[in-house]
Amino acid sequence: MKKLLFPFMFIAVLAGQIAFGQESSQPAPKQPSALAGTDSPEALREHVPVLPAVRAKYWSIDAAVGYGVKDFGNGVFALSDNGWQSAFLVTDAGVIVFDAPASYGKHIPEAIAKVTNKPIKMLVYSHIHKDHIGGSVAFKSVPGLQIIALDTVSDFLKEMNDPNRLIPTETFKTSKTIKLGDKTVELTRHNYHSNEGDLFIYVPEAGFLMAVDSVTSGYVPFQDFDLTTNFHEYMKMFDELLAYKFDNFIGGHLTDTGTRKDVEITKEYTNDVYQTVKRIHNGLNEKAFDAEIAKAIGPDNEFLIFKALLDKVTRDSVTELEPRWINRLAGVDVWLPSHVRAALIYVRWDDKE
Repeated sequence: MKKLLFPFMFIAVLAGQIAFGQESSQPAPKQPSALAGTDSPEALREHVPVLPAVRAKYWSIDAAVGYGVKDFGNGVFALSDNGWQSAFLVTDAGVIVFDAPASYGKHIPEAIAKVTNKPIKMLVYSHIHKDHIGGSVAFKSVPGLQIIALDTVSDFLKEMNDPNRLIPTETFKTSKTIKLGDKTVELTRHNYHSNEGDLFIYVPEAGFLMAVDSVTSGYVPFQDFDLTTNFHEYMKMFDELLAYKFDNFIGGHLTDTGTRKDVEITKEYTNDVYQTVKRIHNGLNEKAFDAEIAKAIGPDNEFLIFKALLDKVTRDSVTELEPRWINRLAGVDVWLPSHVRAALIYVRWDDKE
């Protein structure tokens, strides 16, 4: 049931974002009840509403096409459907597209045609996930299109043979600079999220930076710190982002594009989760706790004893962290337990003492 619940909740949240995007006032956030975390409809309604300050920044979506466009200046345009985000760059020699989400990718060529008559020349993949590039099939007939991605991303897509994710035509290992007309795009490999690698996409002339599945403006990260496969590298990511000079930022999801402040806040949140989990885990007398659990269930069920230990660290960490963040970022009560678990796995098995 829970495997089906989270995608349902995500879709429901997105639907609510579009439906209520024009409301001018919202009720103050309420504290979650003891029902939070269960699967009942009553429990789902008990989750904390999206913060009013976040709701106020929902994009106005054209219902006829299902997406909106925002002009960042210097040739950069962002696209969003209040669930996914992508971008494109107009140069005097053509257009470069950054990602093609499955949700609205088929509309990107028409969105570009509304702002320029320049031809689409390139499509850049941020990483492998089909929700971000599963709409690339819309570019299948673009003449002479270059599809640029990391070599490991290309290898994965060749193996998957997914008709909705076009195979890259040009690959690289660590970094690549694209020059098209009067604009430059800097691509650099990072490993904060996907096993096959992730790109920072930077347009210096526009002060624009894109790093998908990293920072979601106004919200905590998605489940398990954006499904990271490397929490160690994920924690480094924030300073790596902040090393760039940028005014506008796209993290690939939800209801608003970001700024440096959004990166700084998410860095603060992530570090707070990590430090809290580490302190609570390392401060627990594990032998005494295990002995107490063994009195109730016996000493032979070691998996259950160990699960009880991990569950206690998780509960204690969530109890401490939630009041600090519940009114600062949206989605705290939805994803904080998974964030604590991700940090706990790192603290327990990978971190130094």
